Amino acid sequence: MSQKNRIRMNTLDLLEPPASALEIAAESAEQVREPQPITDLVPDALPRPAWVEIDLRRFRRNFEVINRDKPKGLQLVSVIKDEAYGHGAYEAAKIALSSGASFLALSTVEEAIALRDRGVKARMLLLGDRHENELPWCIDHGLTCCVSEPHGAARLGKLAARKGKRVPVHLKINTGMNRYGVRWNEAASLASLIGSTKSLLLEGVLSHFAQSDELDKTFALLQLARFQEARNAILALGMPLKLSHLCNSGGFLDLPQAHFDMVRIGILTLGVYPSSVCRRIPGIEAVMSVKARIASIQSLQPGDTVGYGMRYAAQTPRRIAVLPIGYGDGFPRVRNQGCALIHGRRAPIVGGIAMDALTVDITDIPEARMWDEAVLMGQQGDEEISVHEVAKLKNSVSYDVLTSWRGRLPRIYVNRES
Repeated sequence: MSQKNRIRMNTLDLLEPPASALEIAAESAEQVREPQPITDLVPDALPRPAWVEIDLRRFRRNFEVINRDKPKGLQLVSVIKDEAYGHGAYEAAKIALSSGASFLALSTVEEAIALRDRGVKARMLLLGDRHENELPWCIDHGLTCCVSEPHGAARLGKLAARKGKRVPVHLKINTGMNRYGVRWNEAASLASLIGSTKSLLLEGVLSHFAQSDELDKTFALLQLARFQEARNAILALGMPLKLSHLCNSGGFLDLPQAHFDMVRIGILTLGVYPSSVCRRIPGIEAVMSVKARIASIQSLQPGDTVGYGMRYAAQTPRRIAVLPIGYGDGFPRVRNQGCALIHGRRAPIVGGIAMDALTVDITDIPEARMWDEAVLMGQQGDEEISVHEVAKLKNSVSYDVLTSWRGRLPRIYVNRES
């Protein structure tokens, strides 16, 4: 489908209902096709000497490791919202589905439609609540909604009835996170309303842990007890629940008693653990690296300064390399902190990070030359700069770092299956 004709979920789109499901299906059959495969690019052929590299072999292996680790019969939801945390939603969807994922989980209708446009037909669960103007799009594109209040449930039921459909929904239960969801002690009444609406099918119930990956599991266990209470109240109404899911990556790792039928895993499949203290699974490896090439080398004399604000002054003769990547690409805006890997060794960052460039000291790496590869996040030789290390520079978390690498950095996919 051409860029011009792609469905765009903007404010104006939401004011008007979409075309009928039959029209969309006919259009999809005619126009949606498998995109042309992207030829693997090696760094020497990149259009820009700074890039995000995604190792698809590691991605597949992570799923294999998780599948071996999980209990038999436990279903997986692959969370690929926000372009699979910056890794690319389409590539992530293909690997997740080929690895046995039962659902894909996304955050916005636009994310889901983008995948439908590329021919992804799998079950998709939309996390969070939906504005009623989004609901026709959800029905026509076969997107499963989370429901957490009566008005939204009733509206979805009416729209589905008009289209002659019965749509599955998952009831979101607030067990203490206090974002989305019906309070746990009120969940049964909303479930009853859904059950009395012929055009809705209560397929599952879910909640979300506020803290599942730290050593103190007190609040997580309280949430689990509340979820059980709500679930039991619904079952007592004679309403079967095909799917119950509470765990995120941290819950999957550390709280097997909370697995129920299905777990929602996002960051773990990307080779990143949600905390420093949660359980480890041997074989999990980071999928994303961030790299650049040395674009300039400067020789400094004592007293010479580097960059805006002269934040670094050489005390002795130094050799400085410029990497063409900066805060405009998502690297934290720090001064004289952090490092890059060059020839398998750490080159400390000197001066401040500019929008398009940063500088590192390569005095102790005499073999470094123009256009040599540098790693800002990832492995080189026996050294590694983890996403958690970059997160400390940013005073943030790994999720923020992964999703903050800007679109102007090319995503290069390596180690595809033949």
